[in-house]
Amino acid sequence: MEEQTVGEYKEVIKACKDIFLKKTQDYGTAWRILRLSSITDQIFIKAQRIRSIQMKGKQMVDDDITGEFIGIINYCVIALIQMDLTESDPLELDVDTLEPLYDKHVNETMALLMNKNHDYGEAWRDMRVSSMTDIVLMKLLRVKQIEDNQGKTIISEGIDANYMDMINYAVFCMILMGAAKA
Repeated sequence: MEEQTVGEYKEVIKACKDIFLKKTQDYGTAWRILRLSSITDQIFIKAQRIRSIQMKGKQMVDDDITGEFIGIINYCVIALIQMDLTESDPLELDVDTLEPLYDKHVNETMALLMNKNHDYGEAWRDMRVSSMTDIVLMKLLRVKQIEDNQGKTIISEGIDANYMDMINYAVFCMILMGAAKA
């Protein structure tokens, strides 16, 4: 099962990265202007839309749920990259600079997934996509609270771990929805 998960995971990330790189070519790195809290809010909007569609059973805008999960994944990667960069780094980064940063964060996130899968088995395969959407929203509320506390936690994991968890849950959702064809 582990090989299947790795293959499916890589397939989802490949699709996300392709969109990320193409949007970078179209828009540049305009997202560099966003504060971390603004990125968190962008992710929140996407997760809230998914939940709304799941609960209502229909949607009025054509953008599908898969696209929203891709957005969650890419915005989480953007947040992780943004956390690595400083204000002295240029706002505009070229694709050749950005691609290794993207790869670094998704590889670290996949390593986290493999460690958790070892401990939990693949319990996520028996979960509902709607439950995982709720977990992403819960993680977002945690991140917002940590941001409101200026990044300080007493006992809890930090913002970066929550972004990584959200990436993994969004990938799981896409796998369960059939978006991975590995």
